Amino acid sequence: MTAATAFKVLTVQQWTDFERERVFRGAPVDIADGYIHLSTAGQLEATIAKYFADCGELMIAEVDLGSLGDAVRWEPARGGDLFPHVYAELPFHAVVSLEKRG
Repeated sequence: MTAATAFKVLTVQQWTDFERERVFRGAPVDIADGYIHLSTAGQLEATIAKYFADCGELMIAEVDLGSLGDAVRWEPARGGDLFPHVYAELPFHAVVSLEKRG
């Protein structure tokens, strides 16, 4: 499975911290699972609906997977679909675009 980019859904506070620290170490669910959860373009809306429906304003960061090298693993998750998981901190320079929602 390959895709050039994937998406990380962040709260406004998580984005603010990421922007300030220049690295994202993970949301609570990421830390608990041991990797940073990302979604492909085709998976993004279902991820938002399932996990972020009540969060209000969100920041959707598009991440360049190529810049993360071997830290990205494609693993089965929701419905058996392969999702990109990042087994490292996410560096700020990997974000190629940002969308604000809500």
